[in-house]
Amino acid sequence: MARMTGSWLSGPTAALPKDDHEVGRYRGEKLGLPESGPGAAAGSGRRVLALVIDWAISVGVASLLVRGDWTGGVINTVALILWFVVGVGTVSLFAFTPGQFAVGIGVARVDRPVPVGFVRALARQVLLVFVVPALITDHDGRGMHDRATGTMLIRSR
Repeated sequence: MARMTGSWLSGPTAALPKDDHEVGRYRGEKLGLPESGPGAAAGSGRRVLALVIDWAISVGVASLLVRGDWTGGVINTVALILWFVVGVGTVSLFAFTPGQFAVGIGVARVDRPVPVGFVRALARQVLLVFVVPALITDHDGRGMHDRATGTMLIRSR
């Protein structure tokens, strides 16, 4: 049992490959990202603010669509569907959601400089629905949903 729990209780460095026990000086250094400015790893504050903006937009549009029917969780379901569709569509087309654009961050692939694409955007959004993968981060500040899809939130300005 200790072997199973030790991997996640040991902190972010436990996710490093077996031969690599050294963490970079700043988030994203090992991925070739700059320390600050455009292209650097996005901070937690910007990521949370972008999510709040995206969710507020989704709830606002959902309330217009269901005409204020707040009973039975209808508005929550419609808001989640809108948030999901907008997230997949905008990330696959533009590499950012409206909230991410507002706070100056975007989604980028870490393996090569090409667009994120529909499949990665879809997988990323499916994992985000469960919330927990986004809360567990590695030493570069990437959530587990980003690690699984080979993406990272970076600053765009």
